[in-house]
Amino acid sequence: MSSDRTNPKRDPDPGSNTEKPVEDWVTGDESMTGAQASYLKTLSEEAGEPFDPQLTKAEASKRIDELRAKTGRGSGQHGGPHR
Repeated sequence: MSSDRTNPKRDPDPGSNTEKPVEDWVTGDESMTGAQASYLKTLSEEAGEPFDPQLTKAEASKRIDELRAKTGRGSGQHGGPHR
C-alpha cells in the first residue's frame, strides 16, 4: 500500500495553491482556454447573457463563477476545468 507522499496524483497539502485568486495567476492575462470558452458559451446561453470570446483566462474564470451562480449550475462547487 502506498502512502499519500508517494502518490503524485494526491496533493499532500490540498489548500496550498489549488485555490489561487485569479489576480495572482501567472497566465491570467492569456486568452481563455478552449474548455473555458465552451463552458462559458453554454452558461451564457442558459443565462440569456452575451458571450464575449475575447476574455482572458482570469476574466473568463470570474465570468464563469458569476454565470454559475446565476444559473444555479455547480452549486456547492468551486473551480472546475476553467482554471
